[in-house]
Amino acid sequence: MSNARDALVRALGGAALVLFGIDAAAQSAYPSRPIRFITPYAPGGSTSVLARLVGQHLTQHWGQNVIVDNRPGGNTVIGTEALARAAADGYSIMLVTSTHSILPNLMKTPYDPIEDFAPIASLGVSPQVLTLNPGVPANTVQELIALAKAKPGQLNFASSGAGGPTHLSGELFNLLAGVKTQHIPYKGGGPAMIDLLGGHVQMFFSVPINILGHVKSGKLKALAVSGESRIAALPQMPTFTEAGLPGFDVKTWNGVLAPAGTPRAIVDKLSGEIAAILGKAEVREKLNSLGMSTMISTPEQFGALIASDLALYRKVVKSAHIRID
Repeated sequence: MSNARDALVRALGGAALVLFGIDAAAQSAYPSRPIRFITPYAPGGSTSVLARLVGQHLTQHWGQNVIVDNRPGGNTVIGTEALARAAADGYSIMLVTSTHSILPNLMKTPYDPIEDFAPIASLGVSPQVLTLNPGVPANTVQELIALAKAKPGQLNFASSGAGGPTHLSGELFNLLAGVKTQHIPYKGGGPAMIDLLGGHVQMFFSVPINILGHVKSGKLKALAVSGESRIAALPQMPTFTEAGLPGFDVKTWNGVLAPAGTPRAIVDKLSGEIAAILGKAEVREKLNSLGMSTMISTPEQFGALIASDLALYRKVVKSAHIRID
């Protein structure tokens, strides 16, 4: 019996060494071919800009192409499901936003937001800017509220997808201001911006990266920004608290996920390289110029953020009675 037990122990030990060797080999060889970087939104929005920025630095460092793969539709479900079904080998990753922690509270998704993914790292965090088409006769938050009360249901706001941060921003504005504006969902920030510029929608709660150029050129009006302080890119724009609507503190974070089961060595390699990219002065300056702050994290810290926001938005969705039509 003792000999049999000893043989079993030796066999298990050998298997562990083999697995360790495979994991180490995966780390040292990775990446040996192009990486697909999924974004679950249409081209032209902030996720595409971020994916290209990170992808370019990864490509330069590793000598392997990182190909941005836009998979819009289904309120980010199409792209996210594609990642969940991808091989867990590190060659399919995805740029994820706060929507990942919001959507499962609004609808049944064909994936589990926690169990089906391996967190890699967070990238950055952005406030939300209330932006108007210039044709809207309001130049302050209070003037917009008065207009919305005078015309209930006649103003509409765009979002980059039903159930995402820009959708919840609009619903929270309605709740706090005591008004009713209509939600118009799009398949990403790019298409929403086109219709906002064209006057087909009146309002858009956007991350700064999408609206800065248009505001500075006078094609759009920016009324207020969420958070505790103004942003350097638009220092004249007040916070919502300064504009008379305290409590509006919606922020959008971005990060990177891989399929569940991706080898830990590859997760750590990706996470470490992303942290190094975010630590570069030129990257921080680029993000700051777009109204975004870098947010460096470990895989565990990013996973904890996803889980905590999942619980937070569950409460927000329930209290505001938000549903996806």
